[in-house]
Amino acid sequence: MHSFLHTLFVDARIVVLFAIVLGIMVLIHEFGHFIVAKMCGVRVEVFSIGFGKRLFGYTHNGTDYRIAALPLGGYVKMAGEMGGESNTGAPDEFTSKTRFQRILIALAGPAANFVLSFFLLAFAGHYHHEVDQYLNGPAVVDYVPTNTPAAKIGLVAGDTLTHFGTADNPTWEQVLDESALNLNQSLPITFTHEGKPTSATLPITPDADGELSLDSFATIGLIPQMQANAIGVSSVSAGTPADHAGLKVGDQILRVDNIQPHSVQTLHAYFNDRNGAPATILVNRSGQQVTLSMVPEQVSVDAKTKQYQIGFLPKAAPVDVVQLPWGKAIAQSIKDNKAKSLLLVRILQGLFTRHVSVKQMSGPVGIAQQIDLAFQIGPWSLVEMTSFISINLAIFNLLPFPPLDGGMIFFLLVESIIRRDVNQQFKERIYQIAFVCIICMFVFVMFNDISRLHIGR
Repeated sequence: MHSFLHTLFVDARIVVLFAIVLGIMVLIHEFGHFIVAKMCGVRVEVFSIGFGKRLFGYTHNGTDYRIAALPLGGYVKMAGEMGGESNTGAPDEFTSKTRFQRILIALAGPAANFVLSFFLLAFAGHYHHEVDQYLNGPAVVDYVPTNTPAAKIGLVAGDTLTHFGTADNPTWEQVLDESALNLNQSLPITFTHEGKPTSATLPITPDADGELSLDSFATIGLIPQMQANAIGVSSVSAGTPADHAGLKVGDQILRVDNIQPHSVQTLHAYFNDRNGAPATILVNRSGQQVTLSMVPEQVSVDAKTKQYQIGFLPKAAPVDVVQLPWGKAIAQSIKDNKAKSLLLVRILQGLFTRHVSVKQMSGPVGIAQQIDLAFQIGPWSLVEMTSFISINLAIFNLLPFPPLDGGMIFFLLVESIIRRDVNQQFKERIYQIAFVCIICMFVFVMFNDISRLHIGR
């Protein structure tokens, strides 16, 4: 009975959190459409918080501001929005406005989600900016992938960088900064190996996007030791090698074959070096050492990146919490939003080019689980997750498929080029086909979500 009540409570919590977070995202999105429509002189007939039956509200300047029964976001109904015979040609109807104004109204929803994400991350940066502790500590190397520039100069796991570029006894943050300032250059480097100093030069190569990240650092051969302790397991994905091998939440990964990893990046690089060969993993489980055998699975992270993974999420590495000045918090928010947006674009590109499996997509169930996991970690983690979902919603709505905002923008751009309206019947058929495709995709991702659940286990 206690177990049943606990499960019921957890499920209820997940549903409530999902409704609140998604509701805020959709409401902000619709408010973007609403405010720009008003600015362009479009008569907004309904601005609803929630869906379904109207509970209460009031009417002002022709707009019914209402609270509806189903609190999952909201919607905006503009006069003449649907086109066709419902239009009277009144100047305050949506279709009576210029195509440029209608494009602005369509863009306003995704733009509002981007703005929300920007403010959320700026707020988090100012009051609770987490900095990984390893960035401010000695630059100790955790793993050096084979056939990389760092491996060729003799750098190995456990070595400490004592000079990098212009920095003596650098921290990893200084190493990152020096590298960012010297892309496509070779920097002088000194490191201590078995108590003896070794000097060389190391070429700094950015990734395919011209950026410098931990992934491009792995290409160079520098993978930082991100924590002194073993990697902790916070969750295990169903149906993955880790799940089949018996890895459990709370386990600590002590060894993988003959290496001691202190970061997931090390695991990825090691599995890649061995082309996904079977690995023996030693874990600490409640004080007992347990040996597991598993075969890493190669998956596409995005259109350009493939990794060997075993299917678990690690516990967060130790962090220091600082309060950034507003200027730095805003700059950090811009940087983080740019990075997340580019990542999502690359993932979508990978889906359409079949470099990323559609099985990696998450629907409402998967998103709800991630929201709940962020909630359990802490409020600031939930803020960051909300930001990421807001960016997801913005980019998804910009896809050029009706009835998404991007589909409307696409038709308006086509009409601007041909200087006439697209045939209404043809447009309606396209909308119907696209709607069916979106429903099919929704059903598919729901199936993905359900297939990942540990039903009956």
